[in-house]
Amino acid sequence: MLNDEKIIKSIINRDEAAVNEVIIKYSKLLWKVAGTVLNNIGTHQDVEECVADTFIYLWENPAKFDPQRGKLRTWLCVIARTQAVNRCREIAKRNTVSLEEAAWATYVGVIDGVLKEEARKTLFAAINALGELEREILIRRYYYEQKPKEIAVALDMSVKQIDNHLYQTKKKLRSAIAV
Repeated sequence: MLNDEKIIKSIINRDEAAVNEVIIKYSKLLWKVAGTVLNNIGTHQDVEECVADTFIYLWENPAKFDPQRGKLRTWLCVIARTQAVNRCREIAKRNTVSLEEAAWATYVGVIDGVLKEEARKTLFAAINALGELEREILIRRYYYEQKPKEIAVALDMSVKQIDNHLYQTKKKLRSAIAV
């Protein structure tokens, strides 16, 4: 069993056995990290690709690991989490939800009953006017039905920050449709 510094030196020297040892040792952990971020958004294949991309990054950039700053395990987890967050953003861009769909209003949870056409257009305009982070949190919560804790992990924020963003965003939307 090699220590972190020896593993990195071996990978720098293109020792495939060293990278294989890392893959065997950390695959399950990295699956959990990427899977947590991609929960309810990504597929099994998305998680698999994030983990594979993490090991590719290690193979291509072993010198970026600094044993003085932490353990190899932690560094790989950060890379896997970053890969998963980037994958979430790609998925969100690919699967942009049409705000013109009447079903969207039910996910937002701020409107009771059927909206009049003018109020519905006002709501969609208000949603489109939100910042990227506000829209992403809103979509994750009400479209993908992620819990605030899941959103917090995926966006590297606290649950309190997510709750505050949701509260403020819903307050903005309520104000916009009340006009």
